[in-house]
Amino acid sequence: MATMTRRLQVLLDEERYRRLEQAARRRRSSVATLVRDALDRTYGLQGPDATEAADRFLARLPLDVGDWTEAKRDIAGAYERAPDAQ
Repeated sequence: MATMTRRLQVLLDEERYRRLEQAARRRRSSVATLVRDALDRTYGLQGPDATEAADRFLARLPLDVGDWTEAKRDIAGAYERAPDAQ
């Protein structure tokens, strides 16, 4: 874990802070950890940018799997041939 050397002061209204406290409690973490994690996810401060990766994945062309009834028949046949099939 990186050594924390910088302090940031952010003023929030009561409702926003209450929501942060509740979320932190559910995660069993501190509000500060929750905020750091949100910054990392939003701005990609650590590791690859997950939002960019998700966008690339969702932009892919659909995979043609053919006729569903044929695929279903193949799956059922494989299941029936399995050694532990009943």
